Amino acid sequence: MFTLVHLDTPPPESLKSQILQMVVDYFSDISPVSLTPSNPLYQLYQYVIGYEMHLYLQAMDSALETSARLILALDDLDPSQVLGFALYLPVKDAPEACSLAYMAVQASQRRHGIARAMLQQMISRHPHAELACVASKVPTFEAMGFQVLAARGPQVLMNTRDYSADGMLAVQDLAPIFQSKEVRQIHAYLVKQHGKRAMSDAEKQRDRQLDQLTQQAQVLVRERLIVH
Repeated sequence: MFTLVHLDTPPPESLKSQILQMVVDYFSDISPVSLTPSNPLYQLYQYVIGYEMHLYLQAMDSALETSARLILALDDLDPSQVLGFALYLPVKDAPEACSLAYMAVQASQRRHGIARAMLQQMISRHPHAELACVASKVPTFEAMGFQVLAARGPQVLMNTRDYSADGMLAVQDLAPIFQSKEVRQIHAYLVKQHGKRAMSDAEKQRDRQLDQLTQQAQVLVRERLIVH
């Protein structure tokens, strides 16, 4: 069994390290750029999403209404163990609204109701909740009370209501991360390891995958909106 904890300040370091490890381990599940480990760019995007999550956790501040909030599922027998997490962003000037940024559950703990429980707690605080996911995961979130609104790039936008909330989200800007010295060093290492040709092919593979996901999202949205 598990216990849910809601945080509006940064988690202790021991919990934070587990969250960041899950972000890296389940990168393909939670990132809109769902690369597979066989793609040489995988490590680069793993670093970026891990650093993005680090920034969200570091910037958590109960005094800021737009600061990220965190729901943790902790093991009942050992509360030092994180079984799952949901990081969401409240919408400025719309107290009822929020947007799910990232959610993950340990592979060994899935299908035990952890994701559903975390989402329900988020919705109990912010009933006008929004999220984006790839087309294949839409049925899962539909079963949890979300409905399809629109296609947004490679993802489908879903909401507990039939419209998005008006207001600002304090989303992390990824541009500085991609332009950082660390990312340039990782890219240089990958080019040295795999060669320029392989890296160029990896970028084309990523772009094809994103195009495919974008097409799937558009087809699904058209189907759902016709039905409704």
